[in-house]
Amino acid sequence: MSVIMILLGASLLVAIFFLAAFIWSVKNGQFEDDFSPAHRILFEVKPPETTCKSGHACTNKNCKSRICKP
Repeated sequence: MSVIMILLGASLLVAIFFLAAFIWSVKNGQFEDDFSPAHRILFEVKPPETTCKSGHACTNKNCKSRICKP
């Protein structure tokens, strides 16, 4: 019977420790990221291309095909 009381006390101490760690992390802003990094990579916007398919720098920024003349 005494072993059960020791294990009950130890489990309560561990539970209180994890509850305190959770409350501390919430207060310090650990859970403020609304859009997690695991999903952010799926919707990342690629930077626009600055070179043409011919390899030259494109002077027309509105060019859709990126086929420019040298």
